[in-house]
Amino acid sequence: MGCAGFTCSKHCLCALNILYVMVSLLMIGIAAWGKWFGLVSSFQVVGGVIGVGVFLFFVALAGLIGAMKHHQVLLFFYMIILFLVFIVQFSVSSACLAINREQQDQLLEVGWNNSESTRRDVEKSINCCGFRQVDPNGSCDAACFPNHSCQPCADKIQEHAGKVLHFVGGIGLFFSFTEILGVWLTYRYRNQKDPRANPSAFL
Repeated sequence: MGCAGFTCSKHCLCALNILYVMVSLLMIGIAAWGKWFGLVSSFQVVGGVIGVGVFLFFVALAGLIGAMKHHQVLLFFYMIILFLVFIVQFSVSSACLAINREQQDQLLEVGWNNSESTRRDVEKSINCCGFRQVDPNGSCDAACFPNHSCQPCADKIQEHAGKVLHFVGGIGLFFSFTEILGVWLTYRYRNQKDPRANPSAFL
């Protein structure tokens, strides 16, 4: 029946949801691996990534089951949820790509002041102390601190923040377009007849 047919729509939708399942498992695995090996000590960061991964897994699982069974209710709710995720992800990705240096500085400083565990992780990983200035009377996990040779972290973080935001924004924008593709495939698939069913029945 060609790629416009029922079978092709079903296979495309299944393949897309299998991709989402793999991405969700990868997110959960990376977060757990980082926590297990002590690369990230912030429970909020790890919990957030795992939470997003679990949410994506169940959404993809619902889409996969709905596609395999041509289940109208599951496909409807899957389509609605995927569209809402698309709106949020597209907005966040666009913001990541459009943010300027001054806004980056403000966001980084807010994040630095709000999470002590993340602050320790950053100081230890990039070997710096303090955000804008080093406090010799404070505490710091960086290897340079006992030698009093540490530099403030703001400049080092800023070197990579722009690249990371653009990378994350680009990846998010790519996946947001796969989500709108999933919405379109689901809508089309829901309104197609299953050739194995009664030809007079519209499923």
